[in-house]
Amino acid sequence: MKYNEISHFSHPQHKLRYEYLECPFKCDGCKEVGIGSRYKCTACDYDLHMHCAIPSPSITHPFYKKCSFQFLSRPPGNVLRYCNACEKEITGFIYHCRSCGFDLHPCCAKLPMVLDDGDVKLYLYRKVSASCHRCGRKGRSWSYRSTCKKYNLHVACVKEMLVDSWHEIYFGSGDNNNYNNNTNYRKLENMIPSLKGTLQTHHRKSKGKAKKCCEVAGSALQFIISAVLGDPTTLIAGVVGSLISK
Repeated sequence: MKYNEISHFSHPQHKLRYEYLECPFKCDGCKEVGIGSRYKCTACDYDLHMHCAIPSPSITHPFYKKCSFQFLSRPPGNVLRYCNACEKEITGFIYHCRSCGFDLHPCCAKLPMVLDDGDVKLYLYRKVSASCHRCGRKGRSWSYRSTCKKYNLHVACVKEMLVDSWHEIYFGSGDNNNYNNNTNYRKLENMIPSLKGTLQTHHRKSKGKAKKCCEVAGSALQFIISAVLGDPTTLIAGVVGSLISK
């Protein structure tokens, strides 16, 4: 459910307003990168993913049928905790199962089980025996896999691609307000070289129907990226689509 304005326990001094901007941000709740829909305090440059701004107090997940995950504002205990979905360290908001000790970033916990762009469906798996087309490894983290089973991409690898490409924008710049939306959009178009290379490398190795399936799945990669960034829509279709078509 979306509200135009909310109050949030993590930022009680001001209300947060809903915004939709096609530029990256660092969520002040989970400390992970985001894009598109967010709740923002413009006075303090404070941003939250939708999933972090309006969290569910507790959730269940199909991959962990015996678990009940509770939303916490910070990781429990004094040891480092890592997300079971993407393997990245959790430093902010978290969904934690006290019984099993499993942990999930809020956006990882809400990843869609199926992504459908009309031409191809990609399914979320806890483990896949096939190699990831980004890193070449098997079973590293949760993965999205195409129906033809020829295209597989780790959630962890998607995050790494984005962090590598956008580090300058959402860390190096210090303040995204120094960039207007058009400038950010142009920067995004030029700062995902690893994405284009990943797709082209795999396409050269594919033949016939498998190649066609992977090309279609590649066009659906925008949905995977959007979902990982907390906004599973086609909001960055222009950015990612332009790279895939080159």
